[in-house]
Amino acid sequence: MSLAGLKKQFNKANQYMSEKIGGAKGTELDDEFIEMERKIDVTAKLVDEIMTKTQEFLQPNPASRAKLMTVNTISKIRGHAKNAAYPQPEGTLGECMVKYGTELGDDSNFGRCLAESGESFKQLAEIKYSLEDNVKQNFLQPLNLLQNKDLKEVMHHRKKLSGRRLDYDCKKRKQTKGASGSNVTEEDIGAAEDKFEESKNLAETAMHNLLENDVEQICQLCSFIEAQADYHRQATDILQSLLENLEELRNEAASRPRSEHIPKRVSTIRKSSPMPDNNFDDLDTTGYSLSPAKTVSGKKQACCEALYDFDPENEGELGFKEGDVINLTSQIDENWYEGTINGQSGFFPTNYVKILVDL
Repeated sequence: MSLAGLKKQFNKANQYMSEKIGGAKGTELDDEFIEMERKIDVTAKLVDEIMTKTQEFLQPNPASRAKLMTVNTISKIRGHAKNAAYPQPEGTLGECMVKYGTELGDDSNFGRCLAESGESFKQLAEIKYSLEDNVKQNFLQPLNLLQNKDLKEVMHHRKKLSGRRLDYDCKKRKQTKGASGSNVTEEDIGAAEDKFEESKNLAETAMHNLLENDVEQICQLCSFIEAQADYHRQATDILQSLLENLEELRNEAASRPRSEHIPKRVSTIRKSSPMPDNNFDDLDTTGYSLSPAKTVSGKKQACCEALYDFDPENEGELGFKEGDVINLTSQIDENWYEGTINGQSGFFPTNYVKILVDL
């Protein structure tokens, strides 16, 4: 930094402290300019908060959002280009319905209804993904551009204006007081005033252009509402079609004659299928233990026991069943472990297991 630049920074600091502590009065800007600044500040806050709230609206489950961020971070570390998608609750419910509807079989009217409902909910998840992509492209991305380009430029001009105003006021105050050792000339004050005026014009023009261009923000808001309306129209069509199909199946089930069922006697079952002779008393259990296995070095392998079933939803996750013992490889963070079981490796939530041997 040059000597002139260093001196200017000192003047700014001097004037700032004089105003904050000494009660010195700085140059006041016109009311129209101050009102523009207020609106710009409100715009900056609303853009930041609306972007956050819209993301929460599209992905309402905070646990799923946190998990998704972790999964995508791990994918980047491992060099995977594709990011995992947010698990839509409609899709999760649909998969569950299809699974148990299929297990009940085609001869079960309730099973067929469940399968039909599950497929419809999976369709709802698909149009929800389309809604999310539409909103991100036509609403969130333009807001992000407004935040990182237009508002950033305005804030840059305002910051420069503030610095030049402090420099101008400091020089003017020194000349007025006639401070000893002060060599501020009329030429210095004139140059500082010109720069102050230049920065004010730039800042005011940038704020005016941004505030007058609100038709773009209105168009983006219209795109957001249009995407919502389109999603709800499609969802209504899917659910209306499902309801009609379910009513047909309900009528079919209601009109079907009830068949009588006579339970078989226990003695008949025993005679038709003799019980196998499983004598476990003769088994030699010497040398077997349910405790975690030791490694060759004698140190116990870090491992944990599954408290619940965990079905992997994203690439890189490790699935297991309740009661499985998983060998621990590492702890990614407070929410995720990495481990291996049956030759498969991957990561899984810490709250699904209990530690048998710590890492």
